[in-house]
Parts: sequence; structure tokens; C-alpha cells
Amino acid sequence: MLGIFSSGIMSPPDELVAAGCRTPSPKITSTALGKRFIESNASAVSVQIGDHVHLAYTHHCESVLQPRSFAVKEDIFCLFEGGLDNLGSLRQQYGLAKSANEVVLVIEAYKALRDRAPYPANHVVGHLEGNFAFILFDNSTNTLFVASDQFGKVPLYWGITADGYVAFADDANLLKGACGKSLASFPQGCFFSTAAGGLRSYEHPKNKITAIPAEEEEIWGAKYMVEGPTVIAAMK
Repeated sequence: MLGIFSSGIMSPPDELVAAGCRTPSPKITSTALGKRFIESNASAVSVQIGDHVHLAYTHHCESVLQPRSFAVKEDIFCLFEGGLDNLGSLRQQYGLAKSANEVVLVIEAYKALRDRAPYPANHVVGHLEGNFAFILFDNSTNTLFVASDQFGKVPLYWGITADGYVAFADDANLLKGACGKSLASFPQGCFFSTAAGGLRSYEHPKNKITAIPAEEEEIWGAKYMVEGPTVIAAMK
């Protein structure tokens, strides 16, 4: 799955901008990235939302246990990969039909978060049990909401294209060729929300997230870590 967002939706992460400047490497534009995804996946589905957002996904080579799904409801677009172990209880919690799948559930959970403010975003994601990653965009409010499970079982990466768009994808190789060193693994157990002010840990919402610059020979520009005793000791 792939989500590409202009600076009108979210500002490129400073750490990844710095990584790209520190070690310049080849990049391509957001348009070229979207085209590359479509051309390399014959069964790809692509959605352009205005001038600022491009979403795409494919069922090609997906895991049986971690399928990809896409849904749109009330101008809320969501890409979901993985599976929720507590889907049944969450359906009851949100008053959904038994036929509702994970991507529909995430949209409903987001709507509850948006419409019942100040309901904490970390509670919404923290209630999801299983292996998952999702990219959600609310076109009515220009809000982006992205999250990864606490064990990182479903891979998710983010990077910056040549024209300054931020791209999220489950395929590291796709972004390597598009974002150069301005690339990192999205931190597990975390979510990014433009409404909540950026990157947060939903397991430890009060803990700061630190980006540690990667070594020159590594493909990543930085490694994001939720601060705790181990991280603080490593930084000293």
C-alpha cells in the first residue's frame, strides 16, 4: 500500500529532511513514485484526492494472514493491512454489523475520535489488538492519521520524495528508490496524526520520540525510538 501527501497536508519530518541533506542520494518525484507503483503492480488500484493526496494498493503478493483492504466512507479514505484479533468485540463497541471488516472498523474508530473530542487518539489505536498498519485521510478536515502495531509485524516506512511530498508504504524497496536517504522505518507502537500534532507513542503517550541519525552505510536516514531508560542510556 502507498500513501503520498503534499506539504499542504503534513510537513516533512525534520529528521528525514536532515538525513537527505547529510547524505544526498537519488530521488524521484511524488508523481513518478505513484506511476512506478502502478506500473509494477498490474492489479493496483489508485485514488487521487485533489492535488495533495494519492493513495494506492494492490492485492498482489499479499499475505493470507495480513490482507490489504481499502474503504471510503463520508469522505474518509483508509488503507489497512493486517488483521485484528479483537475485531468481534470492537464491532460491538462501535455498533457495527458482523460483516464489517478491519478497514471499516478503523474508519468508525477514527470518526469516534474526531466527533467526540477530546477523546485521546492513543486510546483509539491502543484498543486495536493484532498485527496491522493503516493510512487514513479525512478529506473533510484535511486530517492524516497513520499507525503501526506495537510489534511492527506489518512493515511500514515513510520518506520524502524529490518534490517534498511525504510517502508511506509497506514496501521498503519502493521507497528506497524514491526517497534516497530521506527514509525511515515507521516506529512500531506509534501513530502520526496531524490533528494530534505529529508522531506519538500510543503505548507511552507521554514519552518523547527521538530520531537517532543512522550510520552512513545504512539505508535508513534515521531510526525513531520511544524514549525510556534504554534509549536515554544509549544516547549519553
